[in-house]
Formats: sequence, C-alpha cells, structure tokens
Amino acid sequence: MTSQRSLSYQGHYAGAVSRLLSFAVDLAVSVGAFSLGLAAISYGAQIITGNLVSWNRSSGVVVGIFAVWELAYFGCSWATSGRTAGMALFGIRVVRGDGTALEPGRAAIRTIAFPFSFLFCCLGLFGIVLGRENRALHDVIAGTVVIYEWGIRAPRARGGSPNPPALPGPPSTAPEAGA
Repeated sequence: MTSQRSLSYQGHYAGAVSRLLSFAVDLAVSVGAFSLGLAAISYGAQIITGNLVSWNRSSGVVVGIFAVWELAYFGCSWATSGRTAGMALFGIRVVRGDGTALEPGRAAIRTIAFPFSFLFCCLGLFGIVLGRENRALHDVIAGTVVIYEWGIRAPRARGGSPNPPALPGPPSTAPEAGA
C-alpha cells in the first residue's frame, strides 16, 4: 500500500480569495486557542497560588510567546498534514512544486519564510495574485504550491502506484513518443 507521503497530487492552483479566507479562519482559530491557553494557565495558577494572574498584551514576553505559537500552529499543521484547519475548510493543501506531499523539512522552511511575505506592505504576497502558479514569497523559498484538493487525488494504476503528472505546467513542446 502506498503511504500518504508518496502520493502525488494534481489539480488547480489555489486562488487568492481561497487562501485569504483560509488564512482568516486560521488566525481566528490560532488566536482563540492562544487566548484559551492563557486563560487556562491563569485559572490554574489562581487555583494553585490563590493569586490573580493577568497577561499584558504589550508585554514582550506575551508577544514573543504568541509569535512562537503562531509559527508552531502553521508549521506543525503543514508538516503533519500539508494543511491548516482553515485550509482544510476551503479544500486547499500545500504540496511540493512537483505535486508530492509536503515533508516536515520543507514545511519548516516554509514556516520560517512565512513572516517575510508580510514585510514591506505584504509585497511577498503579490505573487499569489500576479503569478502563474499563485505562489507567495514563502512558497517560492520553500519550493511549494497551494492547490485545491477536493477530489483530485492522483488516480492509481492497478497495484496502487500513482502515475499521473503532478500539477499543470506549461504546454510541452516536445514531440510525443511514436509520433
């Protein structure tokens, strides 16, 4: 049986609206989870110590913990399943440029490069709207693409091995074999 990591995906590149909406959902999920985590820590500390614990949003420690949390949320999601909760909701997935499943090392590179797409008025995101493959700066750095995944798993030949080309590319100019 073929493992999930060895499957090759094919489909259309995800558009800007799908990616933006999935990112908005992910921010809501991750900020909500972070807030619940802080509340749980505060409540637990209050029960144990009897003192009220509060968090200051302008504290460098809280901002640093939040930044690490966001990177962990996106990085772990991409490394384990190739998608976040928002991406799953909108039917999109991160894959390698050749259409194969994203491996943890490439997910880590994408995660580290992710914040750079938001620098300088989000210039790193213009490739999603302007590029042929709808790739942001972090996609280019990590060698990844985001595709629609609903119903596009690679068809399998008998015996279970994937066999189609991974993603749409430029038209081939090479003559076909036997022609």
